[in-house]
Amino acid sequence: MSEIAPVQINRPLHWFAVLTAVATFLLLGLGGLVTSHSAGMSVPDWPNSYGYSMFRFPISDWIGGILYEHTHRLLASFVGLLVVALTRWLGGRPACPPLAIVGILEVLAGFVLLRLCNNSLIFLNISLPQIDPKWAAAGGFLVGIGGVVLLAACVWARNKPAQGPLPLLGWLAFIGVQLQGLLGGLRVVLADANLGIVHAVIAQLFFLLMCAIAFLTGRWWFRLTCRRELSDVAGGLRWLVLATTLAILCQLIVGATMRQQHAGLSIPDFPLAYGKIWPDTSAAAVQGYNEHRMTVLAESPITAFQIILQMVHRVVALAILVSVMACAWQARQRLGKRDSLAKLTLCWAGLIIFQILLGAATIWSNKAADVATAHVLVGALSLAVGALWCLVAFRRSAGLPETAPVTTTSGAFGTAPALAANK
Repeated sequence: MSEIAPVQINRPLHWFAVLTAVATFLLLGLGGLVTSHSAGMSVPDWPNSYGYSMFRFPISDWIGGILYEHTHRLLASFVGLLVVALTRWLGGRPACPPLAIVGILEVLAGFVLLRLCNNSLIFLNISLPQIDPKWAAAGGFLVGIGGVVLLAACVWARNKPAQGPLPLLGWLAFIGVQLQGLLGGLRVVLADANLGIVHAVIAQLFFLLMCAIAFLTGRWWFRLTCRRELSDVAGGLRWLVLATTLAILCQLIVGATMRQQHAGLSIPDFPLAYGKIWPDTSAAAVQGYNEHRMTVLAESPITAFQIILQMVHRVVALAILVSVMACAWQARQRLGKRDSLAKLTLCWAGLIIFQILLGAATIWSNKAADVATAHVLVGALSLAVGALWCLVAFRRSAGLPETAPVTTTSGAFGTAPALAANK
């Protein structure tokens, strides 16, 4: 005789994951304000701020663009601490040795980089040449984050690991947050705008990962996937939602590229483009656009590529809207209007409509910082909703287990959630 193992929900772990996801969302917003206010280079050094330790920089100097850039750094540091703790919590006691090893390697690598930036280094009878002093910032970052990782490995309580994919997701978050911090800092010290684009794209993916961890540690994951009466999701609908979600990701990449180029609005009107359905991008036309921008709008010059990129952004937005509407209609037809996934697609459609309105408002307001930042945040939420929908749909279609009793633990280091399984 087989029985269903109870599902245990670690409530403190879930709410800690939610806190980390919310902090990441706020960090996205601050990053959007940094870009919208062109404040990315307001603090020219890193990880210090005008020679001060980041955490000792005088509040009286938090003015203008420095306010946005410095608070972005502080919140990023806080998110990094949360993610290291979350990785340790999800991994449990078995995560201690690898965390300790990673921390030691990061500290050593940081010291080596700092030494190489000052002079050459002889290691195992091999002379390593001096490198660009700009990389000393990366060395300082590695020493700092390595120390935090070592502390987490040595001090944190010896809890059991989470089950399923959660420990692996924790390690992905651990890698992602450090990569993000390194890219953000190198964007400043190397003054490379292309790193800013990569930084913005990874930020969206990292937020998606944090949403997934928060979702998988809570009750809703089990309520939407572990009941026999739930409807299976047809393959066509699953793949349509997945394709639409990937289109949103591509759209966010295009948007990040447009924002990081700091060329203002390549097309100043909407829904038309320079008074036409598709604007003229000949050399003479672009020259005329730039003459008008510099004399009337005091904007920097643009290129034909930037105009075409913004038109592609508009066309893809329309295609995403049509696709999401089709997903919502199909979900209600195949799953029934009472199904949670059908309701979620309606919310998804509402987000996409709001996102398009924000995009139009960004143009009509001449790219006001708060409107442009809201546009970025709603885009991140739209991507997360589509991805979580796919997560639930593909789990349902993999075969639903019988209903299992769900229990919760309020102990901070209790058993992490596990999928119901037959004994």
